[in-house]
Amino acid sequence: MEIASHISVDSAIHHGTPVITGTRVPVSIVLGSLAGGMDKEAVMQEYELTQTQVEAALAYATELVKQTTVIPLGA
Repeated sequence: MEIASHISVDSAIHHGTPVITGTRVPVSIVLGSLAGGMDKEAVMQEYELTQTQVEAALAYATELVKQTTVIPLGA
């Protein structure tokens, strides 16, 4: 089931974690690779993804962060 543009979940693929649609590449791997210093082109080559797919992973993460509410504890 596609949950965002180019992002899907399927219980039969990586236990239902979000992946790039049409692949078995988890969104978390794409994001972690970028956060670890790989540039978009290297990620695209390493995981055989398009620029659109890599950017979709970033857009998906952006939406998740926008929806996150942080509640400070104590202080």
